[in-house]
Amino acid sequence: MSTGAADSVNAGHLIARRLRASGIDTIFTLSGGHLFSIYDGCRAENIRLVDTRHEQTAAFAAEGWSKVTRVPGVAALTAGPGVTNGMSAMAAAQQNQSPLVVLGGRAPALRWGQGSLQEIDHVPFVAPLTRFAATAESPDAVGPLIDEALRAAVGAPSGVAFVDFPMDHVFSEARDDGGPGALADPPAAGDPDGDAVDTAVRLLSGAQRPVIMAGTNVWWGHAETALLNLAEALGIPVLMNGMARGTVPADHPLAFSRARSKALGEADVALVIGVPLDFRLGFGAVFGGETKLIVADRVAPERPHPREVAAGLFGDLPKILAALSAATAPGHAAWIEQLRAVEIAARRGEAAELTDDRAPLHPMRVYAELSALLDRDAIVVIDAGDFGSYAGRVIDSYVPGAWLDSGPFGCLGSGPGYALAAKLARPDRQVVLLQGDGAFGFSGMEWDTLVRHGVQVVSVIGNNGIWGLEKHPMEMLYGYSVVADLRPGTRYDEVVAALGGHGELVATPAELRPALQRAFSAGVPAVVNTLTDPTVAYPRRSNLA
Repeated sequence: MSTGAADSVNAGHLIARRLRASGIDTIFTLSGGHLFSIYDGCRAENIRLVDTRHEQTAAFAAEGWSKVTRVPGVAALTAGPGVTNGMSAMAAAQQNQSPLVVLGGRAPALRWGQGSLQEIDHVPFVAPLTRFAATAESPDAVGPLIDEALRAAVGAPSGVAFVDFPMDHVFSEARDDGGPGALADPPAAGDPDGDAVDTAVRLLSGAQRPVIMAGTNVWWGHAETALLNLAEALGIPVLMNGMARGTVPADHPLAFSRARSKALGEADVALVIGVPLDFRLGFGAVFGGETKLIVADRVAPERPHPREVAAGLFGDLPKILAALSAATAPGHAAWIEQLRAVEIAARRGEAAELTDDRAPLHPMRVYAELSALLDRDAIVVIDAGDFGSYAGRVIDSYVPGAWLDSGPFGCLGSGPGYALAAKLARPDRQVVLLQGDGAFGFSGMEWDTLVRHGVQVVSVIGNNGIWGLEKHPMEMLYGYSVVADLRPGTRYDEVVAALGGHGELVATPAELRPALQRAFSAGVPAVVNTLTDPTVAYPRRSNLA
């Protein structure tokens, strides 16, 4: 507690104090000598240290913590390779707008340029992946930089903040001025342009076939309740991706997932909330040529929209959505009925795949069996290509913030870190990790991490022995594929068992449900290694453009 005058404290302890003052109680890391002083401070401040087997997973876990809690996740990475190992996760978090603070070790300032162990200037190559990147130039700079990094991480657009600390500085004494944490008074969201709000209200009031397309920034903007209220007030059908999934529960009359092409392509007015017009929306081409677009987000995009936008609403999302509720609803029963007919027909059309008795299994059969065992608030983590695409199609979401995929950066290996953080943050909820066999190879040793920390995650592996996202398209283009095959039938379940978890191999549909039930009741981290049919390809247009 501050007495008004500055206290002198070890700078590593000051880092922990400033984090604790903002409510940070967990840090993900991999042991490194440059971080010892910070670790000592965390122990003094009762901040939990969770160690992984690779720095990429530590950073992914920190992002996963932020996704589940909406409190900035914190990763501590040792100097040199520790930081560079975490860069893919930092890039993913930045594109996801996940609030993440990365603390880097750094070679001593006193010896800088003389060839110390792991000496490299991180900031120039980390800066493009972050909102804020800096080096503490003195022990007294440590505390203010932690506060600045936290504010940068949560400000709109939220994202990654990086600070590294020369080893000699964090082992020195620094001034602690005390005071409230940086997150005690977070940056305020702005108000939208009034004329744009009026335009949007007018368009929604006159719409005959409106639709809402909602994405992850609904979650970051704490707008999930406001979105549901708006949809219900105006009777607008809703499609969702990313962490907005479940904002309107899957069994709600206004929730749609299979009628996406018709809903977006035939809408006369589309309200796009918290999701960019990127490749996931065909750079705007998924909407009809005459569709009027209303775009709402926390901040305006850095680049121009790829197609004309009738109204851009940027700022406090709950306020924006509340203001749009002033629109008059002309009644959309016929439109909703059309979409529901498409939705029902599509679901019925999936019946054959959901009950497919082939062995190796069809991925849809895997999810048919799994869905029956999922709690309504289960946290589902996706770390896969084709196998994950099938999950996105058929695994329904009922609460927001419970669908954790890697986002537009598409980085495999994120799953164990996300799952670790999700279960630590929400120990009373199911956490289910859906992995491709390719993804397992990026972070399979993290099952040691899950076991050591007693994190009872259940993973279902879709093991088809190929890189499905590459093999099938390449064969369509060229008639052959290269570097797209893995070893068939690899026993990832035995790897997990050797690391102290529970593992089972499933080769037929009849084996799957009992194996899943045993995994959920195993009491330890568990893997169900499911052999899936390598000839099955998820139908898609190219997502590479």
